[in-house]
Amino acid sequence: MWLFLNDSFLSIVQKPGDGDLLTVRARIQGDIEKVFPEAKVVEGKGTDYRYRARIPRARIAEALVELVNGLSYDNFKSSVSDRQRHDAYMDV
Repeated sequence: MWLFLNDSFLSIVQKPGDGDLLTVRARIQGDIEKVFPEAKVVEGKGTDYRYRARIPRARIAEALVELVNGLSYDNFKSSVSDRQRHDAYMDV
């Protein structure tokens, strides 16, 4: 699952054998912590997503509910303040 937020971009996947844990991945340092401040992020090189954290599925579901409940903008593109991120999103 790709999750485009106005201040972070995450990829969330289920790795084989991880049971109830999901792997949250990011390309930009700090993006995972913006949504999951308690996450233990591991940095790796040579992969598509440099930053990764394994997080319980229930915690991810809880965070998604919080994001939806806190949504207040009427235009997503206008809510993205980082110009480089905004432009990258527009390319998608």
